[in-house]
Amino acid sequence: MTEQGVRWTADQVLALAPDAASRKAGSKLGAAGPWTGAGSSDEGAVWGVCKGSGSTPYRTVVDIADPDGPAYRCSCPSRKFPCKHALGLLLLWAAGDAVVPVGPVPDWAAQWREGREGRREQAASVPSGGATADPEAARRRAERRAERVTAGALELEQRLADLLRAGLATADGAGYGLWEETAARMVDAQAPGLAARVRELGAIPASGPGWPVRLLEECALLHLLDRGWLGRERLPDGLAATVRSRIGLPATPVGPPVRDQWLVLAQYDTVDPKLTTRRIWLYGTGSERTALILSYGAAGRSPEIALPVGAALDAEVSGYPGAHPLRVALGEQFAPAAPSAVRPPGGTTEQAAARYGDALRRDPWLDSVPVTLDRVVPVPDGDSWQLADADGDTALPLTPAARSRSGLWRLVALSGGAPVKVFGECGHQGFHPLTAWPEGRGEAVRLA
Repeated sequence: MTEQGVRWTADQVLALAPDAASRKAGSKLGAAGPWTGAGSSDEGAVWGVCKGSGSTPYRTVVDIADPDGPAYRCSCPSRKFPCKHALGLLLLWAAGDAVVPVGPVPDWAAQWREGREGRREQAASVPSGGATADPEAARRRAERRAERVTAGALELEQRLADLLRAGLATADGAGYGLWEETAARMVDAQAPGLAARVRELGAIPASGPGWPVRLLEECALLHLLDRGWLGRERLPDGLAATVRSRIGLPATPVGPPVRDQWLVLAQYDTVDPKLTTRRIWLYGTGSERTALILSYGAAGRSPEIALPVGAALDAEVSGYPGAHPLRVALGEQFAPAAPSAVRPPGGTTEQAAARYGDALRRDPWLDSVPVTLDRVVPVPDGDSWQLADADGDTALPLTPAARSRSGLWRLVALSGGAPVKVFGECGHQGFHPLTAWPEGRGEAVRLA
């Protein structure tokens, strides 16, 4: 990035923030006031010393040229990556040379970068453990896990049958404890995917009018997943891989890696008490392929991979197996991510709905598909909102989650009644906008 003489925008810096609180705190530190000795190098290092609440200022350094993505080091006690000081420093750097001039790297920042490089070279020189692993032992472990999952699936089938036999109305009086106990049994069976879906069932009776219909639909999908696992030997390879993934079994990328200029379409996190999941959507400008990177962080820690929305990345990705393959693993990166004026091609709202329907034929458990809409206008629809085609008479409703977030108002403000290009996820609850571009020229605006 610095080698090309291009700096990130403030939006691209804030896209790296692990949460909204970090974005707000980092923005406050994006001014020169609390910083001393800030600087940058042509090799991709940015550093500075920030005055904090204690007597000792915090030393912050960021390696923006790291092949695995931006790397951060700060002497503050925060457990978030990047911390607010790293975000503030990058915002300062994004403002230009007058604020963060190019100069020699101080010893404390240089030592950190050299240490990272040494550890990376050492790791690369160690032979992979896979070559010495016992394949027979691995096969036996896989068989034992499959047996546990099968036992869990059979138990879940019995519980679903008991629920239907007693009537769905009993689910409202049973409370959440019944579902939590069943989910715990699925965890014991080493089927985390089944456990997650069971927990979702527990919240449906309290979800408002019409909940029995929604509960029956989700029970049917859970039953279908159970039967898919129990009859997996008779399924086509792609569908069998999808079932294993939905059950929660680990998978490895298959096939040769694909090198492309990958446009970062969107990035957002979902958080539960034990895990933070980061979803990063990419679009290959050469392969015309949309891909998803999943990155995870333990409770209280941000996932390792972070990419600025609107940037392009020259890198390889390897796909995971499945009937509707979207997920990829990020491989070798040949250059740091850099701002890009490229936009993904889009379609109409009618085409988006058809795409989701086609994907459901291959993966009936799919909640949504990635879609780019061209020339749509956000318009109110009673108490809700929808995206209407500017050149047609069709529209897509926004999801309840999208209507309750500030991103909706950013989208409305960006549009101002004029057509915009919007990327998001289209599913059975509607369309969830994640990124938007104004008509003509303009940078990507993050909505989530």
